[in-house]
Amino acid sequence: MRKTTRKQFLETSAMLVAAALAGDKFNLKKDKQLLSFSTLGCPDWSFQQIVDFAVKHKYQGIEVRGIKRELNLPKCPEFSNANIQSTLKLMKEKKLAFVDLGSSSTLHFTEGAERDKQLADGKAFIDLAQQINCPNVRVYPNLLPKDRDKDEVMDFIVKGLLELGSYAKASGVKVLMETHGDLVWAQDVEKLMKDASHPNVGLVWDVCNMWTITKEPPAEVYRLLKKYIHHTHVKDAKLVNRKPQYTRLGHGEVPWSEAFTALSKGGYKGYYSFEWEKLWHPELEEPETALANYPVDIKKYFND
Repeated sequence: MRKTTRKQFLETSAMLVAAALAGDKFNLKKDKQLLSFSTLGCPDWSFQQIVDFAVKHKYQGIEVRGIKRELNLPKCPEFSNANIQSTLKLMKEKKLAFVDLGSSSTLHFTEGAERDKQLADGKAFIDLAQQINCPNVRVYPNLLPKDRDKDEVMDFIVKGLLELGSYAKASGVKVLMETHGDLVWAQDVEKLMKDASHPNVGLVWDVCNMWTITKEPPAEVYRLLKKYIHHTHVKDAKLVNRKPQYTRLGHGEVPWSEAFTALSKGGYKGYYSFEWEKLWHPELEEPETALANYPVDIKKYFND
C-alpha cells in the first residue's frame, strides 16, 4: 500500500478545499434570474406557440393568464381531462415550468352571490394548479367600493384570502394577492398580509402598479413586504396625465434598478415575470417583439 506523507495530505486537502470553493463560485455564477412571461401578452397565440417561443428566447417558466383569450383556465382545452397529460408532457420535454395561474378571483366583494362566485373561481384555479404542478394562483382586489367602509372591505379581503389559503393547504399551492387597483400603498398591503397570515397566502409584487400611484421607493416597499413576496410582475411605464403608458423595460419611469437590487440582495428566488398587457391594451407592441426584448433588457440590470 502506498503511504501518504503529511505534506502530501495537507497539499491534497488544500486542493480539495480550493476545488470546493471554486465550485461554490461557479454555482453562484450559474445562479441566473428565473424569467417567465404572462400569456396576457400574447392573447392570440396557441399553447404550442407559447411554449415554442418561451424555449427559443430562453425563458424558464410560463405564467398562464389565458390561452386564445379564454381567461377561465379550467375551461381551456389544454387542461381538459383528455389533454392535460399531453400538456404536462410538452412542458416537461421543453424543460419549462408553470409558475403562476392568473385567476380573475376578486376578493373585495363583501357578500352575496358575487362573492361566492369569486371564491369558487379561486378554488377551481387552486385545483387546476395542483393538477399541473403550478405553485401559485394569483388573486386580487380591484377598486375598493366607495360606498363601503375601507376597513370593512379590507376585512372581507382577509377572510377571502384565509378561506382560499385553507382550501389550498393540502395541495401546497400558494394563493398570492397581487398589489393591484386601490390596494397598492405599502402599509395597507402590509396590514392586510399580517391579518391574513397563513402559510399558503402571500403576494405578487407588481412594482409598476404600486409606484405609478404611490411613488413609494421600491427599496422601502420591499423592506416592509419582503417575507410575503413569492412572485413578481415586471413592466415599465411613463406617466402621461398621471396615467401609465406602458413601455419597453428600461424606457419608462419605474425605478427598476432599485427594485431589482432590493430583490437580489434580499435573496428573492422566485420568477421575474414579464406582464405585457396586450390583451387589455391592443395598441401595445406585438408580442413577437415585446416578449423577445424582455430577456435582453432585464439582463442589463443584473449585469450592471
